[in-house]
Amino acid sequence: MKQLFLLSAFMLLAGTSAAQQDTLKYRIGLTDKAATTYSLSRPQDFLSERAIARRQKQHIAIDSTDLPVCKAYVDEIRRTGVHIVQTGKWENYVTVSCNDPKLVERIAALPFVRSTEKVWTAPAKDKPTHSTQRDTLINQPKEYKGEYYGPAADQIKMSHGNQLHDAGFKGQGMVIAVIDAGFHNADKIKALDNVRILGTKDFVSREADIFAESSHGMAVLSCMAMNRPDIMVGTAPEASYWLLRSEDEYSEHLVEQDYWAAAVEFADSVGADVINTSLGYYTFDDKTKNYRLRDLDGHFSLMSRQAGHIAGKGMILVCSAGNSGAGSWKKITPPGDADQVLTVGAITKESTLATFSSIGPTADGRIKPDVVAVGFRADVMGTNGNQSHANGTSFASPIMCGMVTCLWQACPTLTAQEVIELVRRSGDRVDYPDNIYGYGVPDLWKAYKSYLSYQNKGATEVAQE
Repeated sequence: MKQLFLLSAFMLLAGTSAAQQDTLKYRIGLTDKAATTYSLSRPQDFLSERAIARRQKQHIAIDSTDLPVCKAYVDEIRRTGVHIVQTGKWENYVTVSCNDPKLVERIAALPFVRSTEKVWTAPAKDKPTHSTQRDTLINQPKEYKGEYYGPAADQIKMSHGNQLHDAGFKGQGMVIAVIDAGFHNADKIKALDNVRILGTKDFVSREADIFAESSHGMAVLSCMAMNRPDIMVGTAPEASYWLLRSEDEYSEHLVEQDYWAAAVEFADSVGADVINTSLGYYTFDDKTKNYRLRDLDGHFSLMSRQAGHIAGKGMILVCSAGNSGAGSWKKITPPGDADQVLTVGAITKESTLATFSSIGPTADGRIKPDVVAVGFRADVMGTNGNQSHANGTSFASPIMCGMVTCLWQACPTLTAQEVIELVRRSGDRVDYPDNIYGYGVPDLWKAYKSYLSYQNKGATEVAQE
């Protein structure tokens, strides 16, 4: 948006008529990457060093999905008169903006275009598009003398994440990307000022301040990143974090999944190991786009297809199951229906299901959620800088995500897919999983010991040979 305003200002200064702000966005699916100028034999030309190293460590082949969208195709689409919002290489598409649907009809006729879909219509002009105010700070959190984790002790100890921490695994050297709606006051809260934030990026708006937008992402971040003994310690207190915004809270359109997909590919490029997203979609402002239960197959939504690539790129996605358990929908929400992700449901601190927690199975019969964690009266930091409580699978997800990150730090020889399976196998319902609790509450210390046992067994067999 900022670019458009700058362009308008320039045209006014030049004595020409101001450019009209675009009111439509479309996703343009492409048929191939035949016109690429890149070669799979030179991945350093299109992948970062960290992304290549992650793939090599896990013996993951670099394939055509890693190639950027063909520039020749993007340029020809641009020449029709639309503006390029972003490109998505894993699913091979271009997101564009314009004011005239006829331009998209011209694009649809291009030989390399397989599909077009409207994904956004501008809201009414009197509706807000970004936040301009901040909540008042107090910054006087309660001290819990003698309790290292502060009020968050129960939500960590339930899965024995504290034992991983005691063994020295607190997320050091691991990178977590948090994709959310905003991180309100996270840059001003004193209790968060020692969090290792590597950077931020807003995929929704260039005008917005990511630290003035939604409080949701800030509370999510605090579940993992807090590192204040006796005040609050999160589940991965020594990990490093990228804060990425893909959710537009001022409207609900498919384009937010385009933003999310771009954030995921960005996370790959900056070398993230684990991604947490506490977002999910099934209804939209355009009701014709609403999902049906049969769409929960891990492939229907762009978000779920994109999520399905993540483990295959060597990263782990931990996501919330959704909060529709008590409503008419009841089911998980994309991307929670994707394969090879950890979808997390919510329970109380007494290990009973939170009534709002969404349930499975997927449309193709897979068990969901995968595991559960505390999501009812979860302990988080409030936007005023003091401890608070929050309800939602949105918080069960990061509580679990941080512990999974520490587990992976402790089990460095495992691939992303192996860690996901190890977490499932450590659940307290592994022998009788269901579509309410999934595999249950994971015991991550048990998972670590299982890994050590396997490693020691392997070493013994090698020695005997």
